[in-house]
Amino acid sequence: MKHKPTLSPDAPLYHACHAKPMTRRDFIAQGFMAGMGTVLSGSALSLFASPNKAHAALSSDLESLKSSCGIATQGAGKIPFIVFDLAGGANISGSNVLVGGQGGQQDFLSTAGYSKLGLPGDMIPSIANPDTGLSDYINTELGLGFHADSAFLRGIQDKLNITNRANVNGAVIPARSENDTGNNPHNPMYGVNKAGSDGSLLTLIGSRNTDSGGNSMSPTSMIDAAKRPTKIDRPSDVTGLVDTGDLIGLLSQQDSVTVMESIQRISAMKLGKVNTQITTDDVLKDLVNCGYVKSADIADRFGDPSTLNPELDADIVGDSGIFTQDEFDGDAEYRKTASTMKLVINGFAGAGTITMGGFDYHTGNRSTGESRDLRAGRCMGACLEYAARVGVPLMMYVCSDGSVASNGMVDESEDGRGKGVWSGDNSSTASSFFLVYNPGGTPQLIGATPDAQAQHQQIGYMRSDASVETASSPAANNVNLLAETVILNYMALHGEQGNFADLFPSHGLGNSALMDSLTAFEPIVSGTYS
Repeated sequence: MKHKPTLSPDAPLYHACHAKPMTRRDFIAQGFMAGMGTVLSGSALSLFASPNKAHAALSSDLESLKSSCGIATQGAGKIPFIVFDLAGGANISGSNVLVGGQGGQQDFLSTAGYSKLGLPGDMIPSIANPDTGLSDYINTELGLGFHADSAFLRGIQDKLNITNRANVNGAVIPARSENDTGNNPHNPMYGVNKAGSDGSLLTLIGSRNTDSGGNSMSPTSMIDAAKRPTKIDRPSDVTGLVDTGDLIGLLSQQDSVTVMESIQRISAMKLGKVNTQITTDDVLKDLVNCGYVKSADIADRFGDPSTLNPELDADIVGDSGIFTQDEFDGDAEYRKTASTMKLVINGFAGAGTITMGGFDYHTGNRSTGESRDLRAGRCMGACLEYAARVGVPLMMYVCSDGSVASNGMVDESEDGRGKGVWSGDNSSTASSFFLVYNPGGTPQLIGATPDAQAQHQQIGYMRSDASVETASSPAANNVNLLAETVILNYMALHGEQGNFADLFPSHGLGNSALMDSLTAFEPIVSGTYS
């Protein structure tokens, strides 16, 4: 065949079989578009009514006031949660994450089924190496089974240190979703927040200015307008979140905190002598008092610019960082990923969505899709590696609106890697998956036997022809229920799946026995972690 040239990861995709892009989502999916809350501290010096009484003291007397003033603890003690929303209909099943029949990932599909998933007959996972008796095309280094030549896997391995891979496991969910549309309610962040996730600065963040924070929608019943995600897709969005005022710069960070603490003490003493003569006297005093506590807390935690700026974090950028300086400077997707993981994994935001565009890559070759999947994998691996370096758990969910399929033609180019050409959209081959990092050890699948564990690692299944069996799970043919399934698994990591029906009384996941079958892992933390 005459090979079509590989498009760069940022090149727009022109499809004769698609209408011209008209909406924001069309532009994101076809790669024509790359994928603010502010906190202010007081103007401090003007607030001293009696400067001679502003004696600095230990902050421990104010620390106890933070909870009563509604100042969130870092991450609210819940597992950080990041969504990768691959706009356009990316391949997940088979060529990236293995999918199989009722027995799990290694209940192999037919050769024709794997061909539809972009794997020619000499690369299918069911082929055993005669020397070892094992398949050369199955990689379970991350617990979840990937095709050994998966571009996602190669990207993850590029960023995730080999010693940290043993603490990762995951599950795949074969589930149909419509092609090339943002109307799939894939995004579970509002539900994760309802389950307790929160941040000390922001509740939810997303790289798109949408109600979900991403390309795909959130389930309508879960949307809380008061929690609408703040748009974060570059380092300047992160550093612009906090303004500590003019005081830091005139004084050192520690002296600034001391001044603000002193203001609070003076104000509390004065307010104790004042009666506002209104019925809301105590409320008014609390508002004034807490304002100074919050200002001191902001200056204490964020007066140092490196606290928030991902570019100044040596674990993220630089010689020992996850991204080299050239990678960070040269690729907006890496900067977007770094900005999101900095906020979420450090507990400044409870959950975040990273939308990556241009995954409608049925371009008549395989190489374009491989390059985009590889970069997405590197971004996924960066999040897992950063969680390992910070020392906190992470749940990372990967979804896409629809999927693609191959007609069996093979791209023998270097970048095509001898795999099947993506020839068109196909919603029946779609899947989503999630990975969990646990600093305390490998996340353990539910089940007393390997066969039982395999059925928890793959929630639902595919027919032998690589089409989702729509009766295999509630999530298989209903994206709302797919989002609910992900939230259920998030809660299960905290041992709180028993509260799911109370939090979501109109859910569609069935009784407790069915919900147990939709849950992948034993708890890795108990309720909250510190």
